[in-house]
Amino acid sequence: MKIGELAKAAHCTTETIRFYEKEGLMPDAERTDANYRSYGPEHIERLRFIRNCRALDMTHDEIRMLLRLMDRHSDRCESIDALLDAHIGHVDTRLAELQHLKAQLIELRVQCNGEGTVDACGIVHGLAAMETLPAPTKRTHVG
Repeated sequence: MKIGELAKAAHCTTETIRFYEKEGLMPDAERTDANYRSYGPEHIERLRFIRNCRALDMTHDEIRMLLRLMDRHSDRCESIDALLDAHIGHVDTRLAELQHLKAQLIELRVQCNGEGTVDACGIVHGLAAMETLPAPTKRTHVG
């Protein structure tokens, strides 16, 4: 099948497929005599796997590691368990960050009842006076 058919079957765009190929997440496609990429069922399976991992907010490095581990069919799955445990830790950290963000927003929100003017708004004054810490290093989630 051609790239457009693969994209349709996997519910994504051709750009996404090309991006994952460039990132080394997708296996190389065969080439036809006319030099078109030709994809098979294994590409659909791999693409769905990658998209499911991305839906779980896994980074490309985490997905790459999972794919490498999957290639070792007879290995035990402790490494996969460890990778998922580490990812759960990242999610826990992000949840804590989001809870802190929510608390800050609620604190700001109670500073204004909506009856005054913008120049007297407690939210605006709170945002102007707020001390922010440097942003934590973000895990990249491209694609």
